Amino acid sequence: MNITVPSTPAALPEAFYQELRPNRFASSYATAGPWNPKWQHGGPPSALLGRAMERHASRQGFRIARMTVELPRPVPVADLEVAVRTVHAGRRVELLEGEIRSGGEIVMLARAWRMAVSPGDTPSLDSAPTAPALPHAQPPHTMADAHLDGYIAAMEWRFESGAGFDTPGPGWAWARQRIPLLAGQQDTPLTRALTVADSNWAVAFELDHHRCLVINTDVTLALHRDPDGDWLCMRSSTAASPQGSGLATGQLHDRVGGCGQVLQTLLVNER
Repeated sequence: MNITVPSTPAALPEAFYQELRPNRFASSYATAGPWNPKWQHGGPPSALLGRAMERHASRQGFRIARMTVELPRPVPVADLEVAVRTVHAGRRVELLEGEIRSGGEIVMLARAWRMAVSPGDTPSLDSAPTAPALPHAQPPHTMADAHLDGYIAAMEWRFESGAGFDTPGPGWAWARQRIPLLAGQQDTPLTRALTVADSNWAVAFELDHHRCLVINTDVTLALHRDPDGDWLCMRSSTAASPQGSGLATGQLHDRVGGCGQVLQTLLVNER
């Protein structure tokens, strides 16, 4: 079922997705990314796959500590089928593998490590810089030459005063979802983190994505603890080299402190 995207939606849909039946989901226009209204932003489908991994043969006292999402082709704003399997199941760690298909084609792949939680006497260690304070409410943010009525509008963004998506990085932004991942269902710390993680390099554009083709081929989210609350902050920067590629890294924070990191490989090429 393909979705008609209104040019100016009067209101956001109920959720990013509607569950049609087990493992099959209808995508709302809120999933549409900034580059094409027919293609999804990587955040919502990553979270949909992360949700499936959390629910797959779940074990008490285990959590997903790291998930790497591969983006072999654009995810269409259409019906999606999700599948997860166990690659390795040990006494303390498990390796999971998942995929999303649309129209019979694989559009997203992922692997995740699920492991036993650390003991209560584990020291609290975090060398990441303290996150900036959450700014007061801001008007909706724009992005030059971007489709704004999908994912960008479905998230609430707060940047440093006077900054936004078009401010050259490094930089930071706080973000939270305006709608849930699935209608009538509660989001989890993992799905909230995955929903924002793919925005990491766009929070602080340092490569000229108007002059060059700049696309991330993957996103890795590593969490040393589960994020707390709706608001998450990304402190983002990019490295790039001639005859090489780009690498976007981000520190992920909640209102308590640092909770993880984001890593994205960037294709940098001529348009």
